[in-house]
Amino acid sequence: MSIDIDQVTYTFIAESRELLEQMETALLAVTRDGLDAVNAIFRAAHTIKGSAGMFGLDPVVEFTHVAESVLDKVRDGAIPIGDELVALLLACRDHIGALVDAVESGTLDDAGLAAAGAPLVAQLQAYLDGGAAPAAAATAPASGCAEGTDGAAGHWHISLRFGRDVLRNGMDPLSFIRYLGQLGTITGIATIADDLPALDEFDPESCYLGFEIGFHSTADKATIDGVFDFVRDDCAIRILPPENRIAEYLAWLDEAPAQRERLGQMLVRCGSITVHELEQALAAQAASIPPAQPIGAILVEQGAVHAPVVEAALAKQRQAPDAPRQQQESRSVRVDADKLDRLINLVGELIIAGAGANLIARRTQIPELLECTSTLSSLVEEVRDSALQLRMVKIGATFNRFQRVVHDVARELGKDIRLDVSGEDAELDKTVVEKIGDPLTHLVRNAMDHGIEPADVRAARGKPAQGTVALNAYHDSGSIVIEVSDDGGGLKRDRILAKAVERGLVEPGRTLTDKEIFNLIFEPGFSTAEQVTNLSGRGVGMDVVKRNIVALRGSVDIASTEGQGTTVTVRLPLTLAIINGFQVGVGKSVFVIPMDMVEECIEFVEQPGCDWVDLRGQPLPFVRLRERFRIDGVPARRRSIVVVRYGGRKAGLVVDSLLGEFQTVIKPLGKVFAGARFLSGSSILGNGDVALILDMAALLAGVENESQAAAA
Repeated sequence: MSIDIDQVTYTFIAESRELLEQMETALLAVTRDGLDAVNAIFRAAHTIKGSAGMFGLDPVVEFTHVAESVLDKVRDGAIPIGDELVALLLACRDHIGALVDAVESGTLDDAGLAAAGAPLVAQLQAYLDGGAAPAAAATAPASGCAEGTDGAAGHWHISLRFGRDVLRNGMDPLSFIRYLGQLGTITGIATIADDLPALDEFDPESCYLGFEIGFHSTADKATIDGVFDFVRDDCAIRILPPENRIAEYLAWLDEAPAQRERLGQMLVRCGSITVHELEQALAAQAASIPPAQPIGAILVEQGAVHAPVVEAALAKQRQAPDAPRQQQESRSVRVDADKLDRLINLVGELIIAGAGANLIARRTQIPELLECTSTLSSLVEEVRDSALQLRMVKIGATFNRFQRVVHDVARELGKDIRLDVSGEDAELDKTVVEKIGDPLTHLVRNAMDHGIEPADVRAARGKPAQGTVALNAYHDSGSIVIEVSDDGGGLKRDRILAKAVERGLVEPGRTLTDKEIFNLIFEPGFSTAEQVTNLSGRGVGMDVVKRNIVALRGSVDIASTEGQGTTVTVRLPLTLAIINGFQVGVGKSVFVIPMDMVEECIEFVEQPGCDWVDLRGQPLPFVRLRERFRIDGVPARRRSIVVVRYGGRKAGLVVDSLLGEFQTVIKPLGKVFAGARFLSGSSILGNGDVALILDMAALLAGVENESQAAAA
């Protein structure tokens, strides 16, 4: 076959997971968005069921069909949507996700999955059997929507002609017809074999058949057309609506507001044609010999729509001013993440090779070679930026996952908590996004369990009964900053300090700043919880959170006010692959500072016994890299201070020489050096030597601690 079935299945799995995310988002917003959210949930479930039917994934189809039936009754107003039903549908969404995972792992027939889904099916069936009072007015059908044509049964006629290569492309024509039977009743079917060749010309891998199908259903045209999504490029489809639908379409056009829409868009909205039929008609119109044939005439000629409907739509269109054409193509392409990783690795090797070429050019001083390597460097930098941009994703998708976390944990704790999200458009490397999910989940759950007080306690303190957990993200000095805050009771400073003294983490009588005390909660096994819950209290988690963040070359800090709330600030690099680095020399060693953190460079004037300099009237603490890394040799006669800023802290690094800005490919440190302090990675220079990348969070924290100790 010319198509990889595994690849088609992978596409189904990927798209199903995207639909499940949309389903979860709509479920969490259903009380706010009403019918729009219900329709989004229904469409997601229906699309998953239809796609699963194409592949013969019966367990997915059967379970999703029951959930879809309940959603259909919700759309009709027969079942009200409430917290209990939302919780049930969220559990159903999770089970569908488990079924999709089983498709990927090849364990769809596992008996445990069926057993896990049985209680959910029973609860769904109870809604179908028992019914419910009519839904609130918020779920009443909205006027002017295609859904307004649903529910009226009619006799459709479907003309279907499969292409020659449909079998070679891994598709079974009969599977589409079988799935069509789930939307209604096939009243008659005639097989068209006019294209069958002579026996000696017959190709067993080719399809020569077509079908004329009589179909009785309450589904709309778009739903019926959606059955054939996977085979659309390998077949020709004509769907003729029932005669009674013409009156419905005309009524919709008559009642619809005078919208600034083109004819084709109006016909799609009222359900008389599908998007694919409109695209075919537009293509035919573009191919017409001037003057181009009107789009309405093409649609009637193709049998996609009846003439009275086109005439009514044209009349409606004339009532509104013409609008500019707003037809936007889909310009996105799904790319496997492994291919992106491979591309980034190759770009990194290209940068290293380019640095070697630049070094040779500078040594030889050949003008033509210098010009070529300069051009090459510019192009490599553009390729690097473009490649890195491919891996940048918005953090909003990660933040939106926490709507479900907050919903579930709030129900478990019996608290009323909402999630506020801001900064969703901030971008960072997809690898960072993937690895920060678990630490953020723990921080959010911890804020809800320990931070937000019960409603009666909040009322006694004059706070609103509903607690708030907030997620915010923004860019700062080449890093992304993520804040997890709550308006709860805040950290109890004295209790943390007493617990630390009890465990021997702090000497009795030692004076610590609030920041130092709050950071004690990141110590392994540290907990001040009075009782253990399902969520926390065992002293396991916050140390893991910090370890995972540090592993990403990031840092984490806590600010808290007792009785008002707590904010945890996580600072991470935008990318883990390639950065602009500022190279400095100390003896024969080369170190790299992330360029975004460098503010300026000044000359260093030695003052015995002084570990700070006067920077325009402000004291600037500094650290000598030669002493910090115990590098042998005599310091250079003229040294410099590189002024750096990280997370609100500012300090200087004393170095022997300034080597300038270079593209830096980040390589992980080997296992032998994995525990080395003040280093976050390494890089290969153009001459083959290794440069060490400085961990600015650790360095500046060390400078700050030393300054405080000296002041004390």
